[in-house]
Amino acid sequence: MKFFRYFFILIWRIWFYAWLLLSIIPVFPVLLIVTSSEKFYPAFFKIARAWAKTLLFVMGFKIESEEEEFLKREKSFMFCPNHTSMIDVFVLLAITKNPFVFVGKIELTKIPIFGFFYKRTCIIVDRSDSKSRNAVFDKARLRLDDGLDICIFPEGLVPSDESVVLSDFKNGAFRLAIEYQIPIVPITMYNCKQLFSYTFFSGSPGKLRVKIHSIIKTEGLTLKESNSLKKQTFNIIHNELISDMKQLKIST
Repeated sequence: MKFFRYFFILIWRIWFYAWLLLSIIPVFPVLLIVTSSEKFYPAFFKIARAWAKTLLFVMGFKIESEEEEFLKREKSFMFCPNHTSMIDVFVLLAITKNPFVFVGKIELTKIPIFGFFYKRTCIIVDRSDSKSRNAVFDKARLRLDDGLDICIFPEGLVPSDESVVLSDFKNGAFRLAIEYQIPIVPITMYNCKQLFSYTFFSGSPGKLRVKIHSIIKTEGLTLKESNSLKKQTFNIIHNELISDMKQLKIST
């Protein structure tokens, strides 16, 4: 039985990478155009969203999304999801209708083809380089000035330890949200890690559960209050994950 399970996962994972890379090739000329200038970003986002939804579908995933509050398009938002899996990016693209820009790690630029467009459309950060970390703020400010949303994984990493429910948050997202007086939107992704982790021979098709929490307003806050804002956001996601784990134990 183990052999057949591992064989299925091997084929399934190869299927994922084949789709990830080969599906870009037919629209390569179009992508070159829509990533050539920031003014074309909304058009790129529509293509990326359709691509993400298609990729999730062909992998056998279905998203179950809950929204605590309807997000009015009055101003930009700062999306702050927990980070659990390489599938997180596709889930966020699929559940968010309005264009946003990822702040992403430099390592993903090394992926063939995908990395090329990733570098042209995301705000790239090398966390080992202080200059790169500081430059993120300037680039994010430009995108916010254009009326776009920003998405930052505040953990800054994917927790490798299974016992770690949620890693400590970094300060960047919360300082930027206060500086621009834009709301924080906490997002809890419950089981992306279980269904598609970075461990190659693991995972399976299934239902990806996501919760978009009510916004946390930042109007009137100062940078001195960024730590309390960070803690508030952390507690919302952490408590939600703990509560879900308890409910799953009860149901089983």
